[in-house]
Amino acid sequence: MALTYEDREVNFDVSFSEMRLRLGEKVIDKLDNIEDTKGNAGDRGRLIITNLRILWHSMISPRVNLSIGLNTIISINTKIVNSKTKGTTHALHLLTISNGTRYEFIFTNLEQDNMRHFTSVVGVHKAFITSKLYRELKLRGGVVHNKKLKVLPLEQIFSNIHGVWNLSSDQGSLGTFIVSNIRFVWFADVNEGFNISLPYLQIESIKIRDSKFGNALVIRSNERSGNFILGFKVDPEEKLHNLLKELTSLYTVYMNNPIYGVEYKWSLQTSEAPQTSNIFNDLEIVEDPKDEISNTISAYLADEGHEKDRPPVYSEELGLAIESVKEGFSLKKLWEVIPTY
Repeated sequence: MALTYEDREVNFDVSFSEMRLRLGEKVIDKLDNIEDTKGNAGDRGRLIITNLRILWHSMISPRVNLSIGLNTIISINTKIVNSKTKGTTHALHLLTISNGTRYEFIFTNLEQDNMRHFTSVVGVHKAFITSKLYRELKLRGGVVHNKKLKVLPLEQIFSNIHGVWNLSSDQGSLGTFIVSNIRFVWFADVNEGFNISLPYLQIESIKIRDSKFGNALVIRSNERSGNFILGFKVDPEEKLHNLLKELTSLYTVYMNNPIYGVEYKWSLQTSEAPQTSNIFNDLEIVEDPKDEISNTISAYLADEGHEKDRPPVYSEELGLAIESVKEGFSLKKLWEVIPTY
């Protein structure tokens, strides 16, 4: 399975194939009659919330669309807005950063009687932020307490193997190796704070290779996790091969149906979860050549004319490093609530 990128990027006018849900991605909610106010004002669209990203597409022209990864969101806010054309309604404001560029999105609910508004968007983003252990490498984290793994809500433990040496140092460290349906965890017996939690999502390969300690289990993380090479010594040899077989089997099962850990529960105050199957069935999809993209990316820039973060400089006034101030502005002016003339 290719590296998951949907949660880490902001993309504009993607092809229909890129809008399709990847393995393990699921729709949590969809909202019709949503306007992309910054880039496509006046155009009714549909907002789709998955466990990896937020999708918006125009109902008239589905090739006009947005894909906003949940991991790119810096801040998320909702507010009531009053408009002569739309009346009193709700708006969703997102500030994001992708590949060093900041984008701002405003979605306006054109359906005033929709009581759910953007509650699910805020809830799903919160669930995403609090479930990083399902998707990211964690070193020396609080994953173990009193020699026991803090089991995640969707996690099942398959093996708990004692007497496993971590070969990251010349002497090696003796500890416990835990295998679950989501990740493997190792922690040292003398210091449970010395540990590693690596989800299958971030594993590149699992092999047995020769080392100066003899045959060892070698697990390599992918480039997103830093290309770490982790070695573990397991005795006897039969136990080592059984561990390899178990890890390989669970890794294969996981990659065929990844568990991203993003779960959203509908509260009693909201209406029931909407039907979200076949979300693109009512659309007529016509692929456009890449040179006919309709959206103007500049409309979404959080800082007009800002394409990349300005280099950091030391501020004697504040006593810390800050992003260099935009030309024509001063630090004093940026801090003023009421400008002086």
